[in-house]
Amino acid sequence: MGAVRFFILVGLMCGLFGESHGQLDNIYCGRDNCYDVLEITRDATPSEVRKSYRSLARKYHPDKNKDSNAEEVFQRLANAYEILRDEESRTDYDYMLDHPDEMYGNVYRYYRHRVAPKVDLRVVVAVSITIISILQYLNGWQRYNEAIKYALVTPQYRNKAKQRATEQGLLDNIRKGKKSKDEIRQDEEAVLRKVVEESLDIRGGYSKPSPWNILWIHLVLSPYYLTCYLLWLASWHWRYSIKRQSLTDEDKEYLSWKLLKLSQSRWEALQDHEQEDILEREVWIPENLKAYTQEKEDEAKAKLAENSRYKQYRRYMKKNGPGRMTFED
Repeated sequence: MGAVRFFILVGLMCGLFGESHGQLDNIYCGRDNCYDVLEITRDATPSEVRKSYRSLARKYHPDKNKDSNAEEVFQRLANAYEILRDEESRTDYDYMLDHPDEMYGNVYRYYRHRVAPKVDLRVVVAVSITIISILQYLNGWQRYNEAIKYALVTPQYRNKAKQRATEQGLLDNIRKGKKSKDEIRQDEEAVLRKVVEESLDIRGGYSKPSPWNILWIHLVLSPYYLTCYLLWLASWHWRYSIKRQSLTDEDKEYLSWKLLKLSQSRWEALQDHEQEDILEREVWIPENLKAYTQEKEDEAKAKLAENSRYKQYRRYMKKNGPGRMTFED
């Protein structure tokens, strides 16, 4: 938009310059009439405009016409056709012919059409949303594969997966037949990966991506989501603000992760015992929330104080921090 305004400003300046000289040489066909250039009338249809241009273009094409002014005539024809073939540009040109005294408006409309984006904004938005959705889906698969790879190289999860695969007899047929060590290892990794994908409960941002979570689907279903939210909000107000009912287990979970400033995915990524501890502490009650938050802050400070790197950093700041007096540069 900044570039558009810049060019429009330039056009207006050109218009001011042209007005001072009483000319319109810088816009449309200049001193010529575009209809006269194409040898048509103002009521000519688009097909007649196109037919006349093709006929004259063949006549004055520099490759066929060797006259010295053929190239100049051909350029004027192309410029006139470019103006009259577009409905919006032709309308602006007709308006200028009928209202030649409106210099500023005519110059503005000319440069607005010249520098305006040729692509429909709706197409740009749709393509942008599509690209974002594709990248979002691919990124989800990348994070999910990272979680699976981490589980396969972590002894705790790998040993459990190998034990389960052995109990189910999934590794019995791997070593049968003539296979190289690399092929056996690849087959074993494929079996273990399948076991991990089926058994490991991966939640949060590393969970298996679903097409239902991409941006396009959310935008399409946004009216449905908005309706559901409004109904839920009305139901919440009716149950707890008016009827004063007791909280359900689902609503307790919602209030817990909401008041702790966690996203739903981060809440789902917590271990079961962590969720149970939070629910038992009843953090939706303000006093309990304050006590729980303070307790977690104290635990974080205690862990940080025991960290060797943090101790080293504190010693460094004590010796080399802002309060140190030195003659060094």
